[in-house]
Amino acid sequence: MTRLNLLPWREMRRREQDRQLLTIGIGTWLLMGVIVFYAHLHVSDLIDTQNRRNDFLTQEIKKVEEQIKEIAELKKKRQDLLARMNVIQQLQEDRTRVVRVFDELVQRLPEGVHFSSLSESAGNIKLTGVAQSNARVSALMRNLDTSQWFTAPELEVINVKPRGSDRVSEFSIKVKNVAKEKIQTAGAP
Repeated sequence: MTRLNLLPWREMRRREQDRQLLTIGIGTWLLMGVIVFYAHLHVSDLIDTQNRRNDFLTQEIKKVEEQIKEIAELKKKRQDLLARMNVIQQLQEDRTRVVRVFDELVQRLPEGVHFSSLSESAGNIKLTGVAQSNARVSALMRNLDTSQWFTAPELEVINVKPRGSDRVSEFSIKVKNVAKEKIQTAGAP
């Protein structure tokens, strides 16, 4: 067999393979570049979409916060109005309570006793007055104890003093006023 020189053919084949490999490599790099570019565009679009959603949510949150502030202001105004209504209602109740207290005092006052002063503080009424005898002061205390508007009469001071030809008893009684609770349970007249 003759000697064949395959070196040029092998070299051509190697060059062809190198060219094909280079073409495949460049094609792969270009394809990867296109894929990365597309992925970048897609991710950027997703980010922009999410940023728009976030902006929308931020605007809606601001609107809701403003509404919450308005609701809080309305609740405060409501509480103020309720407090005013309670004060007005309390004044209305106190107006009738004073009349009932005086009426009850007059009904419970025994003959021979009269009051010289009356003062109220913290639900307690302090009565000072003059009676013809200690027995009449006792009768007043019994009458106050049986009253539906007063409880727990307590004698603080009693002094017997001469007044003209008679002797009189000057007294000071403290009694609890339950008229406020009675009005609230019984209702306004």
